[in-house]
Amino acid sequence: MSAIAVHCQNLVKIYATGNQKVTALNGINLDIAQGELMMLVGPSGCGKTTLISVIAGILDQDDGVCELFGQNILKMRSAEKLKFRAQNIGFVFQAFNLLPALNAMENVSVPLIINGVRRQTAERQAAAVLEQVGLGERRKSLPAELSGGQQQRVAIARALVHSPRLIVCDEPTSALDHESGRNVMTLLKDVALHKDRTLVIVTHDARIFEFADRMAKMDDGHIVNVSGSKPLHEAL
Repeated sequence: MSAIAVHCQNLVKIYATGNQKVTALNGINLDIAQGELMMLVGPSGCGKTTLISVIAGILDQDDGVCELFGQNILKMRSAEKLKFRAQNIGFVFQAFNLLPALNAMENVSVPLIINGVRRQTAERQAAAVLEQVGLGERRKSLPAELSGGQQQRVAIARALVHSPRLIVCDEPTSALDHESGRNVMTLLKDVALHKDRTLVIVTHDARIFEFADRMAKMDDGHIVNVSGSKPLHEAL
């Protein structure tokens, strides 16, 4: 019986630009089950990236509640929040955000080193995860020596290496062709969810919608519809 991984209640996020205020999230209510692959879809500017940034603890909401595995990270001290995020959350950025001077293995080992793992142990674990994503032979390659699809796999390996309970992805297939995009989604579904990890993906890519357990459609800071083959009451 799965528990709730992400609980959002009446979330509000407002950006101030000069004298203007833009409400990016306007009363978001959403529960995501442990072990679920949830996709957030909708037009550009509707609040999807803001929502995953709040869920991942990168942004603080202005009102409402966001709990991860029963913990309200907004109430944590800065050091507690950093530790919680480092241990529990993996983030796959749209631009990959790989460090250009580090090879694939060194990039993947970064979350482990942040968590206090010795470098030699961290790099050994990183090499094992790169093997899982099909890049074992490229572990010494720099990002510039890898294709876009390979860089994306390194970014995914980095998000998985510390065994986070929540993995958040921003447009993971936007720069990939159809076959590479499907390969990335198959990889995420197979590798990321095999231990009841939760996966939240922001995407415009209709080609990968079939991989979702449920989809939350957003518009103008609201969730207007949640649909999918696995209703929440069945996931719980």
